Amino acid sequence: MGAAMKPRETTLRRLARIHGISAILLVLPAIASAQYLGGRAPGDSGLQAGTQPDPGVYLSMMYLRYDSDTLRNRYGDSIRPLADSSSVAVNAFSFGVSYVSSVKILGANPGLMVFPAFTDNKLETPILGRDLSTSFGLGDLYFQPINLGWHTKRADFLTGMGVYAPTGSYEPDAADNLGLGMWGFEFFGGTTLYFDEARTWHVATTAFYETHTEKKETDVRVGDIVTLQGGVGRSFLEGTASIGLAYYAQWKVTDDDLGAEATAALGGRRLGKHRGYGVGPELTFPVRTKTRLLALVNARYLWETGVRTNLEGQLFMITMTIPIPSGPLP
Repeated sequence: MGAAMKPRETTLRRLARIHGISAILLVLPAIASAQYLGGRAPGDSGLQAGTQPDPGVYLSMMYLRYDSDTLRNRYGDSIRPLADSSSVAVNAFSFGVSYVSSVKILGANPGLMVFPAFTDNKLETPILGRDLSTSFGLGDLYFQPINLGWHTKRADFLTGMGVYAPTGSYEPDAADNLGLGMWGFEFFGGTTLYFDEARTWHVATTAFYETHTEKKETDVRVGDIVTLQGGVGRSFLEGTASIGLAYYAQWKVTDDDLGAEATAALGGRRLGKHRGYGVGPELTFPVRTKTRLLALVNARYLWETGVRTNLEGQLFMITMTIPIPSGPLP
């Protein structure tokens, strides 16, 4: 670690904001009108998105709430998302473990993470007009077999790959799916830039590129997706707390392959690639005794805008990240 790095506990906040949320976002609603989402749903990274936590072991517990009453078509026009309901709600939980090694590879610290997700609603279907609510259960699994983090005095860098494993229940055209029924593979890279030597003011962006296998028992393949996520903010309380504005931007860059039968039925007509943007506040604060930092809590609320061929709503997530073992206050 560079000389400018703070102690491990002070940078625990980075994990609370930028890691592990992918697993919980596997349960966000997929788009309708014959469009599909991948595993990397937007909003899972924010402030200091390009920064890897300091070496150590971390346990994270996350809750997500997504609400929407609007489905937009490829032109941005609003249509009713469900025949018998004017709104959609998703509740999800995730528990996971992350590890960052003190060993150096090409000057970087290697890390890994594993995060299963649990949800009460998947909404993964291209068909409108059906009841999509489900019982609570295991969703898909997200894990990073490798990520690499570099740290300098005025910038941090992060790169790696993630895998979305189809552990959630899935059957073609079923209304109660909890998983996506496909493998997803993503490659990512990002940076956090600091405006001052104390590393209190910062801006960050991380880019993700996601590709997929065919869905279970179908010849449907979801198009490739690009997601940018990050934010601008300020750290305080010796670096254990921060506040700022988080954002995301997501685009599908290749068309869904709907299979020969569906493509023929549509007469080769393209249905449009989804996109969406979101912005909102983010806050991280410590849980501590007089002498020890026990955990960090991160909360983020995003309003979506500019959505095409997808649900448009609001996303709230809260994450508690615990270092194993806990450490003294910086």
